[in-house]
Amino acid sequence: MNRLLMTLCLAASLSAANILAADYANKDILISAEEAVTLIGNPKVMFVSGDNEDIYKLGHIKGSVEMYAHHLHHSEIDGEMHCAPLYRCIDDAEQTIGKKGISNDMTVIAYDDFKGPNATGVYSFFDSYGHKNLKVLNGGRAAIMAADPAQKEYDALNKDLKALTKVQKDTKEKLKTAVNADKVTLNASIAQAQNDMTALKAKMAEVEKRLLVVKGDESVTAKTYKIDPKNIKYSVIAEKNEVKHAMEDILKNGKNSKFVIIDSRGLAEIIGERKMDNVARGGHIPGATFIEWSQISDADKKMSFKSADEIQKIYDSYGVTKDKTIYAYCQVGAGRGSEHITAFQLLGYKNVKVFTGSWDVWGNDMNLPIKR
Repeated sequence: MNRLLMTLCLAASLSAANILAADYANKDILISAEEAVTLIGNPKVMFVSGDNEDIYKLGHIKGSVEMYAHHLHHSEIDGEMHCAPLYRCIDDAEQTIGKKGISNDMTVIAYDDFKGPNATGVYSFFDSYGHKNLKVLNGGRAAIMAADPAQKEYDALNKDLKALTKVQKDTKEKLKTAVNADKVTLNASIAQAQNDMTALKAKMAEVEKRLLVVKGDESVTAKTYKIDPKNIKYSVIAEKNEVKHAMEDILKNGKNSKFVIIDSRGLAEIIGERKMDNVARGGHIPGATFIEWSQISDADKKMSFKSADEIQKIYDSYGVTKDKTIYAYCQVGAGRGSEHITAFQLLGYKNVKVFTGSWDVWGNDMNLPIKR
């Protein structure tokens, strides 16, 4: 009966996920957790975490590897990118991907905790080099945990363990002031709690082996990965001179410009109050439109993107229409900037590009104007 109920619930969740995906114009980018769990362990699929190494070690999808989105963009300390607009030069990118055990014929599923930016950073990186089979896990690690029956079982056991631990602690406190007659009863309660805790821990250890999200280091065997220069998608990435041209057009023509530059960062970065240590100047690109990435991600539902209607209304309110050529940037491009570009792709916008150098490049180039 429980197995039947679980199957019905999973089917309902999958149906709801398919309905959600159906409202995007481009249905090929996202994958639901319910669909993704069937691919965990498949030798032709690699889940790639865009979160940093510390977060990865605390919890990652079983068998996945870590490619921190902020480290995918490669530049010198002064912000110089040698192969712009590429995130990395081709040979460097091939080595970066290959050492993570990824081959050209694999399906890559990019994910993060659930918010979206780091997952889309990985997605943008692979997409720019023309990787064929590529998805973003909507809801990330949190969605996998929510869809994992073993995780629910483990969490319930852990809740019981915490309750028993509290009972044992409270009983030990009472024992300190108990009279002889009560000490026997209290000691028996403590012993029983200890026995129950031992049994719970044993059960948790057994369930832990079945969890889809696990702790620890990655285990990977390097493979050979090759990038065909003919497959590189320059249509989804941009370098500073292209963005500079767009900026000049915006400053000249205002709302009549055929370009939009989106700054996806927070207010402190936009006004120059906060900047990364390796960047000479704080501020923003003149003429940029400020749409913080968090407006696109769905924190309430723990999904990487809001619905198509919700996202479209946000872009409409800022006058970001499909006839424009759109650039998005953040600190390094792969992250908050790629969150916007992926959202535009979901909605069917065609002329959208990540400024791969982003503020790391612009803020360090003294020949480029800034505004605070």
